[in-house]
Amino acid sequence: MPVEPFTPPTPALPPQTSAQALTWQNWSGIQTCQPQAIQSPADEAAVLQLLTNSQSPVRCVGAGHSFTTLVPTPGQIVSLDSLSGIAGQDGALVRIQAGTRLAQLARELDARGLAMHNQPDIDAQSLAGAISTATHGTGMTLPALHAKVKALRLATPSGQIVEYSEQRLPELLQAAKVSLGSLGILTEMTLEAVPAYRLRRKVWLLPVQDMLDQAPQLARQHRHFEFYYLPFTGYAAAITHDIATSAEQLRPDSGDEAMLHSLKQLRDRLGRFPELRRWIAKKLINPAQQETAQDQSWKLLSTSRPTRFNESECHVPQEAGIACVREVIQRLEQRNDVYFPLEFRFVQEDDAWLSPFYQRASCSVAVHAAAGEAWRYLVDDIAPVFRRYEGRPHWGKLHAHQAGDFAALYPRWKDFLALRQEYDPAGRMLNPHLRQIFGVQS
Repeated sequence: MPVEPFTPPTPALPPQTSAQALTWQNWSGIQTCQPQAIQSPADEAAVLQLLTNSQSPVRCVGAGHSFTTLVPTPGQIVSLDSLSGIAGQDGALVRIQAGTRLAQLARELDARGLAMHNQPDIDAQSLAGAISTATHGTGMTLPALHAKVKALRLATPSGQIVEYSEQRLPELLQAAKVSLGSLGILTEMTLEAVPAYRLRRKVWLLPVQDMLDQAPQLARQHRHFEFYYLPFTGYAAAITHDIATSAEQLRPDSGDEAMLHSLKQLRDRLGRFPELRRWIAKKLINPAQQETAQDQSWKLLSTSRPTRFNESECHVPQEAGIACVREVIQRLEQRNDVYFPLEFRFVQEDDAWLSPFYQRASCSVAVHAAAGEAWRYLVDDIAPVFRRYEGRPHWGKLHAHQAGDFAALYPRWKDFLALRQEYDPAGRMLNPHLRQIFGVQS
């Protein structure tokens, strides 16, 4: 089967230069830096040569979809875009180069009659970036992407290649999966794929209180379940995906951007009058409206996000998810300028040391603000709620957690710190953000 064409998104490394410096910025534009150099090694050997020949700080970048300052560095930024594509296959085990974008990977797997077990709702990320930050989709019985990594190859700061698998040094495999690029540079991963599958999507609206009451049962009933709360409307949109039982293909135009535009208009026109805003919203919303789609899994699970935004997300114990999101909604609606929907998902536990889902089935609560608008409240106002429910932050999303918070949240935290020190005693793979996270002095 031929691979369906894939058009790469805007590169994370725009060739912006001046007489003084290169400039890099992330997808939302919130993070920028002027590194010494931006490198794009052609293969694993070139990655090793780069690490061996330079002693400056090194940070890797994929699509730049992290909102935290994971990438910015005064040293070198390394793009893995040239390390792309499937390198080999043994049944369901597929060797994939680390820079492969998830959208491209989905297409290449589909051409082989395979698929990822799950996908996040954005597929522009590189595989290495998604794995390193514990990127996930939704599904009570479905873990994050890194849980299906069965082996990996890592270029260390000392210029060596180490390889870990479930058969060879499985403990170190669990340590290296979600490592924020702090142990070295991932060059290749072996992912356990599943046979290609088709999904049927259903989207419908419910009053938010009904949605909160029904969410746990809906998550148990469906392969994938999530909901979006629409601020100042009193409604939430439920989204389910289940295995399709027919070959029918149904792809109506997505109404996501139109809905977002309508929410923004309500905010812009009636933001000073929240009760009137709610009243108008309820008049405009048709609670009987539904949307159905059916297609290959990768075409439905990930969607395009033309409107750029900033985001904060925390993962709380599954049994506390509904109580937490109730409080988050209350906090959000204390600000009249909020209009971006809140996203609520379910994720199965796994065993990666720095996974937010380490040995804990979780609910994920994500809040957003449009790029170019105020966003600090996503952290300042919501962080106390996340802390109260023992929230573990998404490593690529804005958060307020400090070095002293993590030992209590992650049982293997001290083990990881010791391993990081062993791999990179000089701190070459760190930047100011990671030094703060790990409590490493400059």
